[in-house]
Amino acid sequence: MEKIEHETCPACHNKTLTLTQEETDIPYFGKTYIFSMSCSNCDYHKADIEAEEQKNPVKITFNVENKKDLNIRVVRSSEASIKIPHVGSMDPGEAAEGFVTNIEGLIERFKKQIEVLRDTAEEDEDRKKAKNLLKKLQRVIWGDEQLKIIIEDPSGNSAIISDKAVVEKLKSR
Repeated sequence: MEKIEHETCPACHNKTLTLTQEETDIPYFGKTYIFSMSCSNCDYHKADIEAEEQKNPVKITFNVENKKDLNIRVVRSSEASIKIPHVGSMDPGEAAEGFVTNIEGLIERFKKQIEVLRDTAEEDEDRKKAKNLLKKLQRVIWGDEQLKIIIEDPSGNSAIISDKAVVEKLKSR
């Protein structure tokens, strides 16, 4: 791992930013670079992931059918959008981050987003919707409910590492 310390933070402008670059080999995906920057002063953090070889734009669809599926590896670049129909989405943008996790970790990220919506909702109906979504995601984690996950990545640097994942060329919008 390469590490550069005492860089200027883009958020607080102090020289407390650490840049890291790590090279890893992800099975069935290839050589990958994980980049991150973290500020020890203001807790600013940004991360991304990039495959060594140039990839084509991709759409990946995966159906979570049982508890075993929760262990399947997910790679998301900062350019990818992740959609769980009838639940929500993570969209690319300036604050978007690349990450490597598994299906369960991805569901936990969605749960955190929904918990924030529940806790900040002004309408009772919005709170109720959020609570129902959280129950649905918990049933998926328990293996009692199925779920579809869709990743669309124009950079091609995302993947769901499973034979069950349906990979298609991403159609331009």
